[in-house]
Amino acid sequence: MTRQQLYEQIQRKKSYLCVGLDTDINKIPKHLLNLADPIYEFNRQIIDATSEYCVAFKPNLAFYEALGRMDCVA
Repeated sequence: MTRQQLYEQIQRKKSYLCVGLDTDINKIPKHLLNLADPIYEFNRQIIDATSEYCVAFKPNLAFYEALGRMDCVA
């Protein structure tokens, strides 16, 4: 996101809200833990619930680094 895009989001939504995606696997609701990717689903639900008001999302990399290497297939 560029500075201009952020500014436009702030103006359009009349908000400065930035939501941190600090995903602690130990605090994810138990019903999500049965899914193939509970972290993705947890974050998706947070984003869906707040996107109307939020101008940016900030993942906290420390939470993801703590999970160790995760190979992705493109």
